Amino acid sequence: MITVSNVSVNFSGTPLFSDVNLKLTDDNCYGIIGANGAGKSTFLKVLSGELEPTKGEVIIPENTRMSVLKQDHFAFDNYTVLDTVIYGNKKLYDIMKEKDAIYMKEDFSEEDGIRASELEAEFAELNGWEAESDASKLIQGLGLSEEILYSLMSTLTGNEKVKVLLAQALFGNPEIILLDEPTNNLDIKAISWLEDFILDYQGTVIVVSHDRHFLNTVCTHMVDIDYNKIKMYVGNYEFWYESSQLIQAMIKQQNKKTEEKIKELQSFVQRFSANKSKSKQATSRRKLLDKLTVEEMPASSRRYPFVGFTADREVGKEVLTVEGLSKTAGDGEKILNNVSFRIERTDKVAFLCDNELAVTALFDILMGKTEPDEGTYKWGISTSQSYFPKDNTDFFEGKDITIIDWLRQYVRGNDNTDTYLRGFLGRMLFSGDDVFKPVKVLSGGERVRCMLSRMMMFGANCLVLDQPTNHLDLESITAVNKGLQSFKGVVLFTSHDHEFISTVANRIIVIEKDGIKDITRSYDEYIAERYGAD
Repeated sequence: MITVSNVSVNFSGTPLFSDVNLKLTDDNCYGIIGANGAGKSTFLKVLSGELEPTKGEVIIPENTRMSVLKQDHFAFDNYTVLDTVIYGNKKLYDIMKEKDAIYMKEDFSEEDGIRASELEAEFAELNGWEAESDASKLIQGLGLSEEILYSLMSTLTGNEKVKVLLAQALFGNPEIILLDEPTNNLDIKAISWLEDFILDYQGTVIVVSHDRHFLNTVCTHMVDIDYNKIKMYVGNYEFWYESSQLIQAMIKQQNKKTEEKIKELQSFVQRFSANKSKSKQATSRRKLLDKLTVEEMPASSRRYPFVGFTADREVGKEVLTVEGLSKTAGDGEKILNNVSFRIERTDKVAFLCDNELAVTALFDILMGKTEPDEGTYKWGISTSQSYFPKDNTDFFEGKDITIIDWLRQYVRGNDNTDTYLRGFLGRMLFSGDDVFKPVKVLSGGERVRCMLSRMMMFGANCLVLDQPTNHLDLESITAVNKGLQSFKGVVLFTSHDHEFISTVANRIIVIEKDGIKDITRSYDEYIAERYGAD
């Protein structure tokens, strides 16, 4: 259990959150949500003890072990994978290393023997003899081979390191697990395994994630950071979201009724205040009017951008035909092999592949960015395309211009005035002086919003998007999700976001070693069939 008592955190005198009182108990998973900058990661640091609160305290029972998902992917480069995972239980790791050092001594003394005996007892008590097999199970559960246990971390890919560090956080059954964005860079199978692990786990799990499906699956409570406050609600993310939207609607409706009543009373007062026969009624109405106040909507830190795509013309019968496309990567690996498919005018297709480079290569070919080794593709004469590339570096780095001037490059027609562009950027959450920020210093999320703004300018009827939800917060992901759902044209996309795929796609194309598999069932049905997930 974690008890948060009257905790406040201020930065330079400005409160990030204040007077937080929570009890986080065993056998529950708490999802921490809030807009970017609300303080999610800061709150995790307070819970872990990495950051001292300005006021209040976090109380954790003595001898309770807490494990935190590490974010530094290079911290363990000189360790083997096995040692890195076991390091998740630092006490066991230290005992293991001290014990090994004693046994390696050439001049083994009686004192060494006594100390070794003590260490062996502690080692056994901490299930040290099962440590290697436990580490192996975690590694394999996350989709890695048991063979890498004795490899150095420095030899692993970025995605492999992510999985090893996650295994480290889960190792040894800690009483409390803190996870900051645990599903980043995980494949579908690994995410499904992690969901099952958390559902079976009997300790306390606290997680920050932008993956709505993950939050819906594992969370028993939502911890919402907003209005400089932190409040806890029972239920998963979907329950919290629907409830919060309902409450906001009810407040708006109540405010509307109150405003109508105020106008009615004001009108009566104005009409009859000079009329002697009605003056008493007018006075009573005025007193009632003084008591009526419109309840102000809470100034939420959440901001939802507007993402809406409008096609200049409807797409015709002929959309896209792909025949026998093949492509070999720079390292000699054939990532596309005889890929053929046909896109219809109502299709919204999610492209999936174990090798992400294959989907990116396909999209780059279809958008004319690169040439295939073999095969052909043909867009219909009525189609127009707009592309969201996974790597947008070339659009921003080295560009010594402001956001407003960057977007001005993509305006069609003559409507490129500051007023028009400010209005457009305002809907994408760039307001005030934000529009004069140099594009070369933008964050990942700001770049994505700029790229989406650029796409919306084009009026294309076929959208191609490579990982459009990367770097976005939950609010922006929701906005992109709704924008693509309501779009009347064709959408070709890839994503790691389960909810995004399942709500946008009406067709799935899986790129395989020798072509494709065309799936017309739902994404959830496909996942259940392939991975045995519920």
